[in-house]
Amino acid sequence: MDYAPTQHLGRRTDLFAALAVGRRWAFAFGTAFLALASTAAQSAGTIAGTDIINSAQATYDAPGGGTPVTIDSNMVTIKVDELLDVTVVSSDPGDVTVAPGWTGQVLTYQLTNSGNGSEAFTLSADTTKPGDEFDTSFEIAILDSNGNGVYDPGVDTIYTPGTNDPILAPDESITVFILSTIPASANDTERAEIELSAIAKTGTGTPGSIFAGQGDGGGDAVIGSSGARDAGSGFFAVQASDVTLVKSATIVDPYGGTEPVPGAVIVYQLVATTIGSSDLTNLAISDAIPADTTYKSESITLEGAPLSDALSDGDAGAFDSGAVTVALGTVPGGQTRTITFQVTID
Repeated sequence: MDYAPTQHLGRRTDLFAALAVGRRWAFAFGTAFLALASTAAQSAGTIAGTDIINSAQATYDAPGGGTPVTIDSNMVTIKVDELLDVTVVSSDPGDVTVAPGWTGQVLTYQLTNSGNGSEAFTLSADTTKPGDEFDTSFEIAILDSNGNGVYDPGVDTIYTPGTNDPILAPDESITVFILSTIPASANDTERAEIELSAIAKTGTGTPGSIFAGQGDGGGDAVIGSSGARDAGSGFFAVQASDVTLVKSATIVDPYGGTEPVPGAVIVYQLVATTIGSSDLTNLAISDAIPADTTYKSESITLEGAPLSDALSDGDAGAFDSGAVTVALGTVPGGQTRTITFQVTID
């Protein structure tokens, strides 16, 4: 009679133990998955090589109302792999304006390690992209060594592939400058595309591909959505400006005719026409008075309006040292300015 209850209590204890083991494993796996889903330390994700360590516990009331029993699961350790990702974008707000024949023209890019481990990147520039209207000549790539985002000649570092490939921490960015020469044959309004590419030195490939054991901290390296390579494009746009100058003359002789005889007045007309899509700055026209003639004072006009001969009276015209000058200032492309002045044949 005394033994039967003891057997029954043993069966109850076995049942509790079995339930505890089942709950132990359920807690272990469930909590481990929750830990994986909630450990984003930065935009690139949890740092590669981080150990995610987790265990679970099960508690139950001891038989007979004693102290509750707590049972620990085994520890589950998961090492975070390195995700290889990169982004390259142009930092210029729009097309960079250039003119034919210019050298050392700068396009600016931002390279960002969007993976979760420290990674080196190899860079290359493509100046022969199809679909644009002219190709530049690649000069050099420069790394922004002082981090101010502006190209500083003699301060920033010349980039040599395989020698000083930038090594970036997760989420770290670096500015890269590409210097180019604009060909003299480039025409007004034409554009050129220059593409900067970056590839992870660990490797590239299809997203999800694995480089076993090559990740930071001893884990694997896994190709991210970018394929561990990216490219961004910047553009040059030509704004070529020039001016044509056409001179003509009409003659009024003292007898009411048009013969160039002594005493006849020559009216010279100068027509300046700007060409191209950009402004011409500090445009000035000058014309020396020819030999055997005498300048007729206060005869300069601009667009039909009279200008004075004085040098410093505030208007655009002047007569000095035997020459007529008219300062036109900044003139937009595609506009015309007409100047006249008179001389008398001696």
